Amino acid sequence: MQYDLVVLGSGPGGYVGAIRASQLGMKVAVVERAELGGICLNWGCIPTKSLLKSASVFEYLQHAEDYGIKIEGEAKADFDAMVKRSRGVADGMSKGIQFLFKKNKIDVINGFGKLKDSKTLEITKDDGSKQDVNAKNILLATGARSRELPNLPQDGEKIIGYRKALTLDKKPESMIVVGSGAIGSEFAYFYNSIGVKVTLVEYLPNIVPLEDEEVSKQLGRSFKKSGINVMVSSEVLSVDTSGAKVKATIKTKKGEEVHEADVVLSAVGISPNIEGIGLEEVGVVVEKGKVKVDAFYQTSVAGVYAIGDIVPGQALAHVASAEAITCVEKIAGEKVQAIDYGNIPGCTYTTPEVASVGMTEKAAKEAGHELKVGKFPFSASGKASAAGHKDGFVKLIFDAKYGELLGAHLIGANVTEMIAELVVAKKLETTGHELVKAIHPHPTMSEAIMEAAAAAYDEVIHI
Repeated sequence: MQYDLVVLGSGPGGYVGAIRASQLGMKVAVVERAELGGICLNWGCIPTKSLLKSASVFEYLQHAEDYGIKIEGEAKADFDAMVKRSRGVADGMSKGIQFLFKKNKIDVINGFGKLKDSKTLEITKDDGSKQDVNAKNILLATGARSRELPNLPQDGEKIIGYRKALTLDKKPESMIVVGSGAIGSEFAYFYNSIGVKVTLVEYLPNIVPLEDEEVSKQLGRSFKKSGINVMVSSEVLSVDTSGAKVKATIKTKKGEEVHEADVVLSAVGISPNIEGIGLEEVGVVVEKGKVKVDAFYQTSVAGVYAIGDIVPGQALAHVASAEAITCVEKIAGEKVQAIDYGNIPGCTYTTPEVASVGMTEKAAKEAGHELKVGKFPFSASGKASAAGHKDGFVKLIFDAKYGELLGAHLIGANVTEMIAELVVAKKLETTGHELVKAIHPHPTMSEAIMEAAAAAYDEVIHI
């Protein structure tokens, strides 16, 4: 069958692109070798958030008396039940993609896809049989996998990646998490919250190192307060798995230390899935391990496109979705704008949560901006006090001359639900004074955005 578009991969880039293409009148097929929904729905975003919700509920129960509620007996974390729930949530989401594909008349072809030429994918089935699928356009959306370091070879038992961390057979007593980006920090929070002794190791001076420095330091303090052993400016040199426990040799500012744990979780980033899909044979250019594309995701080969974790840019699910929509709309002849990568929100679903968009204060200064910076602590928020979540703050960075919002950095309860307001504000070129004058409902956590903007202009009321 001749398709208008064949998508290789069904993650949040692939399935979204396929559905949008179908809406635009294209005949579409999706090639997928595993579960529909890709890593995000099955082994990433969704199941991890399920586990984190279980951890959050458990923490609430442990502090029930703070809210005037008495619980007879001791609340216990049922690790197996938590994992089972997360797998059920993931399975439900994957089935939802099946429904959407059926609704949008999208064909699903199971197997491993490889470019044969610019119009053909060769599909290898599980039984080894092959078939060719032809299309006017091919969209590569193959995603990424856990990155492995030579000194942290994953064996799936004592040294694991994020997939195994989602489905451990039993709760470990202790864990060393290497890498404090979103994945590492979220797993460190989850396992610590259910009673695992967690050590978090970060090579750079602060955890969540891509965030604004004040946010990173606040999360570090919150983690230490919760019992996580946070080791920054530290590096795992080697891991000995020969004994009953894992022994990790860690280089710190004070010298080398040996730490023992039941398991080591390697969370040091991701590697694009570009091997074996025929890029070199067809002539698709790869630079620095990523597929080279133009502003609308066409590769060096006409008719072949690529989006998501395999192209330069932030490796985030919502970025892949946005790139896919932009790409297929361009293919369809729609009038589209290139994505503004300076206005991409990032979220880390720890407790407290972290959310940000735009420049950090350091980056804005280095770019030559004269700044107005406003910060409002949740300790001064009535809603935060009532909710029992006073840790954190909202920090807004404005260009002093024009009032342009350059960056927003939030840490606290539910801030991942608040960041979208600031993404829209930045998209619409909203100024600081417009945020101050935009009436926010009381009492809400979002009032802190208005107050932080006011603080930048010395008009803040509640601090």
